Amino acid sequence: MIPFVKAHACGNDFLVVKEELVKGYHAKVARQLCSRHFGVGADGVEFLHRRADGSLFLRLFNADGSEAELSGNGTRCVAAWLAYSEGLRAVTLGTHGGPRSCRVVECAGEHFEIETAMGEPRITEGTVQVTNVGGVAGAVVDVGNPHFVIFTRAPDFSAYGLPWEELGARICTHADFPRGTNVEFVQVLSPSEIAFRIYERGVGPTQSSGTGTSASAAASIAFRGCAPELLAASLGGAQRVVWRTGEQLMLTGPSDIVCTGQVSVQGLETAS
Repeated sequence: MIPFVKAHACGNDFLVVKEELVKGYHAKVARQLCSRHFGVGADGVEFLHRRADGSLFLRLFNADGSEAELSGNGTRCVAAWLAYSEGLRAVTLGTHGGPRSCRVVECAGEHFEIETAMGEPRITEGTVQVTNVGGVAGAVVDVGNPHFVIFTRAPDFSAYGLPWEELGARICTHADFPRGTNVEFVQVLSPSEIAFRIYERGVGPTQSSGTGTSASAAASIAFRGCAPELLAASLGGAQRVVWRTGEQLMLTGPSDIVCTGQVSVQGLETAS
């Protein structure tokens, strides 16, 4: 039996598991635990490793078993659990996308508001050629993991004559992105507010994304004249972004501890 914690950030849900318990079978464990019908259910698993020097490192595996560089929301969920279980009000978590420093802004029981330093985004304009669609213009954004941000004025977030879910799926695995990419569809509502939908690499449509929020906001600030402080709303709720060129992007949003428990993983002892 493997102990786990389940938490969510704006509906983007994650399991937190001690890395040493999975015996190297991260992908197998992630696929089984994330299953909505046969497991606990989650968008991904954050495997937490406490090194000999006391530093903390996260490995993120998506629901399909693929490994990603990091998750902004997942990192915040881990920070919330460490605040809840160990009283840590500030913590730096290592990830394959770089270290992320989290600070508890406020808390009430199992609910936390956390500010995360997300690094400095790298942004360029780009176009992706999609079969039977043509050139899809957007912003290529790196916030420790890859994103392609598309701006749309459609109320349903459709673009180029396709539902956002369909176009997102096609761009997510496009040959221009050998390791895949997350895809965001952004409406600029005002200079200080945007709304977006995300097709997440390795998961599909999700309620929210911390890195997706960061990428959508950064692209809106860089290419749509939005203010350096704005509110970015997804299906699961809103997060606040502060970013000025040359500085780290600061992301503030909620995280809630859902439950703790233990779960069996079939074939873990004999996994290959």
